[in-house]
Amino acid sequence: MTTFDTRYQTVLIDGLDVFYREAGDPSKPTVLLLHGFPSSSHMFRNLIASLSDDYHLIAPDHIGFGRSSTPSVDDFTYSFERLTEITEKLITHLGLERFAIYIHDYGAPIGLRIATARPERITAIITQSGNAYMEGFTPFWDILFAHARDRAANEAGVREYLTAEKTQWQYTHGVPADRLDRIAPETWVLDQAGMDRAGNKEIQLQLFWDYQFNLDSYPAFQEYFRTHQPPLLVTWGRNDEIFGVAGAEAFTRDFPNGEFHLLDAGHFALESHGEEISGYIRGFLGRVLT
Repeated sequence: MTTFDTRYQTVLIDGLDVFYREAGDPSKPTVLLLHGFPSSSHMFRNLIASLSDDYHLIAPDHIGFGRSSTPSVDDFTYSFERLTEITEKLITHLGLERFAIYIHDYGAPIGLRIATARPERITAIITQSGNAYMEGFTPFWDILFAHARDRAANEAGVREYLTAEKTQWQYTHGVPADRLDRIAPETWVLDQAGMDRAGNKEIQLQLFWDYQFNLDSYPAFQEYFRTHQPPLLVTWGRNDEIFGVAGAEAFTRDFPNGEFHLLDAGHFALESHGEEISGYIRGFLGRVLT
């Protein structure tokens, strides 16, 4: 098996640096990997190495995350609509015409906006805690939705989600004891370092507030699912207390022929079950992209 080294690149889009990881042969099927909070394209590092022999992988850092630009909330409109626009412009810059999307957490409303706007480009959807149904929301979201209704009264509670303790919790909660040693501690350290940059917590608070508007797009996402039936693979941590397992099961309503795998994992299932997920993806794409 031949693997391809990952390339680390940055392009200027709308005056902003957009960092992305790329690996594999561009003549092979492309998979666009869209990360969630509070991570970056770093979450896909092992998956990229695992799949780069047979696939072309692109994993950008959203604006405000990782190595991409982090303009202040006064200088950039931090909304999921705007993050989608930047990602669309990256797709155009890279000349991607048809591709699968891997959606996780924040990557879901971004990727599903892209898919819904131009369904003909999407060859498949892989979702790992990439929510598209009301059933997916757990009590984790109570304070976030309260914050959406009244920012001032609930900001202190939401800021608890930006602490080092909560960031580590996102990686370790729900992971079986015999899998904890597979989670690289630099994952939460890197994520926290990003959030601890000057002004970044204000960025994250703004995106927390804006998340409420993603729910308005759920009916359109679900209509896209029913109408176009893109091949679907679900690889979801059954112990995820951010986007619960009911969110994974809800996809069965619109995807009777989807492939579903509920893993004994938490929110960042790639960390503890990367080998299994890589195997599922390889088998799935090998079947649906032929």
